[in-house]
Amino acid sequence: MRTKTTARRSFLLGAGAFMAAPAILKNSRAYAATPTLRVGHVSPRTGPLAGFAEADEYVLGGIEKAFAGGLENKGKTWNVEIISKDSQSNPNRAAEVAADLILGDEVDIIVAASTPDTVNPVSDQAEINEVPCITTDCPWQPYFFGRNGVPGEGFASTYHFFWGLEDIIGAFLDMWGQSGVAKKVGGLFPNDADGNAWGHPELGLPTPLADAGYDLVDPGRYQPLSDDFSNYIAAFKDAGCEIVTGNMIPPDFATFWAQAAQQGFNPKVVTIGKALLFPSVIESLGDRGDGLSSEVWWSPSHPFSSSLTGTSAGDLAGGYSAATGRPWTQPIGFKHALFEVVADVIRRAEDLEDPEAIVSAITGTNLDTIVGNVNWANGPINNVTKTPLVAGQWQKQGDAYDLRIVANSAAPNIPITADLKILG
Repeated sequence: MRTKTTARRSFLLGAGAFMAAPAILKNSRAYAATPTLRVGHVSPRTGPLAGFAEADEYVLGGIEKAFAGGLENKGKTWNVEIISKDSQSNPNRAAEVAADLILGDEVDIIVAASTPDTVNPVSDQAEINEVPCITTDCPWQPYFFGRNGVPGEGFASTYHFFWGLEDIIGAFLDMWGQSGVAKKVGGLFPNDADGNAWGHPELGLPTPLADAGYDLVDPGRYQPLSDDFSNYIAAFKDAGCEIVTGNMIPPDFATFWAQAAQQGFNPKVVTIGKALLFPSVIESLGDRGDGLSSEVWWSPSHPFSSSLTGTSAGDLAGGYSAATGRPWTQPIGFKHALFEVVADVIRRAEDLEDPEAIVSAITGTNLDTIVGNVNWANGPINNVTKTPLVAGQWQKQGDAYDLRIVANSAAPNIPITADLKILG
């Protein structure tokens, strides 16, 4: 059996930097009165993906309180130390800080969330260094295939829970079917891991939309942080597109949406992944934010509670708003759930000194969390398990926007909270 210490030692030897002292400290740790297990956390606190990490401080503060008395494993209490680092919304930086956590801080488990730009490079570093890794908040296709995963083989150390593109397609079609608008869809897909997955001819949106009778107009990939969407808007107008969909970062959607108004393009349904998840983005659009729609992975209406604290989805969201004065955001639930899974794994692992035992505990997870059940035995592919997905629309309530659930066919236990409205 190859332990974490020997694996990292061989890695460092290969790099010409043998550090004996940390390995000795690591081996002696189990004999301490209250040993400490380190959990690394990577998140985009700054940069264009910072909306995904807006609630990090609140969530991590709550988790640290829950972990304050330690966690019990095999009759012994373990302190849990969380070390969080900022990826700056940059995949290269995400890989760099993950390597720092693994080789410098010598974390025992590493977790990450917030799109393939964060999840994939962190997972790759964990896989190379044989460190148990749990990730979320990225559709499973860009996570698995974006890392060159092979079905039937998968990965040794890295595990992911979220929904897939098939789920988002189902949720979007469920919502669009209520609209009665023409089945002409304009596609906006960036040249990045998410955009290439969403726009992939077989694995992404094109084939399922065609099978459902929709005509997808895809002018090709645009470069992230583009300042001109005129060619896309012209193509959508020429084709008579009444629906616009895709996957964009907030600055790109803001640019597209402003230029659409300037150029007289007025679709009746606009459903965009990623960019339209956050209330701050919708508020920045003013009145043109009303009626925009997106996927809903988590909300105060979700009928789930935390396995760690017993807190309901509604109370977790409400607690965040009360503490910060800001509206709830979807990543709150999944950031909390990451550490629910970590706590469950720590409690069940046969030997917290052995990375393979920790990985074995991850694979044996069957946990009801604040985002739903997490159970890697359920697939749909190696190293991946899915959580439920519905569709929602931003609707103005007085002076504020609220994300209301308008389609729930795939998860009827999550209640509908409003009817879909057509833009304009």
